Amino acid sequence: RSDYVELMLLRAAALRARLSIGTPGIAKRVFAGFCSASAGLCTLAEAKRAPTQKVKVALCQIMCGEDKKANIETAKGAIKEASGKGAELVVLPECWNSPYDTSCFPIYAESVPDTGAKVEDPGAQPSTEFLLSAAREHGIYLIGGSIPERDVDGKVYNTCLIINPEGEIIGKHRKVHLFDIDVPGKITFKESDTLSPGNSATTFETPFGTVGVGICYDIRFPELSMIMRNSGASILVFPGAFNMTTGPAHWELLQRARAVDNQCYVAAASPARNPDSGYQAWGHSTIVSPWGDVVATTDHEPSIVFAEIDLEDVKKMREGIPTSMQKRNDLYSLKTL
Repeated sequence: RSDYVELMLLRAAALRARLSIGTPGIAKRVFAGFCSASAGLCTLAEAKRAPTQKVKVALCQIMCGEDKKANIETAKGAIKEASGKGAELVVLPECWNSPYDTSCFPIYAESVPDTGAKVEDPGAQPSTEFLLSAAREHGIYLIGGSIPERDVDGKVYNTCLIINPEGEIIGKHRKVHLFDIDVPGKITFKESDTLSPGNSATTFETPFGTVGVGICYDIRFPELSMIMRNSGASILVFPGAFNMTTGPAHWELLQRARAVDNQCYVAAASPARNPDSGYQAWGHSTIVSPWGDVVATTDHEPSIVFAEIDLEDVKKMREGIPTSMQKRNDLYSLKTL
């Protein structure tokens, strides 16, 4: 269907939307908030950027293996399915193009462009090239899980790219807190063997508000989430890969804690559990409301978790229990160094 036909449909919908906005999809639902039916011609891309209070989110819980090309094809299929079912914000899991293994990170690492930059060598940057083209093709905001990144100095990072519907990089998050743990008799893992930490909190702007992004272990540090909330975030997204020890105990608990702490939505996307992998992911990709309720979740098998979230719920929660206005700044404070 052509952009012209789509625009005509949007204009007709605008008349109905003046009093009540209810049709799904960014472009179809919020055109009235962007321009009235009698306004001059505007583009479909502009319509998709119109402000809205609701957004349909999809968490792609995909199986990740040792074949990077196969992983890209799996992600491509999941994104296509998510977009086809109306998702406007799509999230991939942590390390979706690589085994989650410290020895594999340097091998699978690619050069990753900074915010606003473009792919210089698609052959050497296949994962990034795919993410940009997928966001552009489907007209979605894409939080690209994470992939191993190698910078010009040879350091390797666990990195998430955020791409807008035009296929432009609007955010880049390097995992701030590295997963170095030793639970006797259960699991020992040390990301710092091959990875370096990022040094910044990451938020980006959308028509449905400010979104903050962390990666997996970042969720255990409430200060990072608080910084993102203080930057205006009403949704916090964490691509992650908890394991069979920490997952059953803390995966949902931490999401609900960060949601209630910051009175916002929290979404966490995990890989599906791969029985052939040395690292067994917990799965259970989940979306949690500002009240701490689980809005949508799944088990450990490959699946896509969908939820339409209403940002009005964030406003109501923050007005009803106004903790941000009740902080004792005379006793404590949070600051970014």
